[in-house]
Amino acid sequence: MSTRMQRAPLHSLQLPPEFEDLTGVIQSDLKVIVSILTERATDRLLLSGRQSQQLQRALWSSLTETINKSLELYRWNAAR
Repeated sequence: MSTRMQRAPLHSLQLPPEFEDLTGVIQSDLKVIVSILTERATDRLLLSGRQSQQLQRALWSSLTETINKSLELYRWNAAR
């Protein structure tokens, strides 16, 4: 029997309504940033394919989560 780790779903970019029109642009930029960082790390750190994929997923999830939380916090503070 083979055990296979289940991947957690990637975080999605969920911008507040005031920023929704920027979602596509920001997602495109994030894809480029994640791709460049992953490629550089893979080359310089000699990551395996699996490690590279894990890094790519971690970067994407961390960056989108940070943007989502930061904008939500800003929105909350501005409403006070």
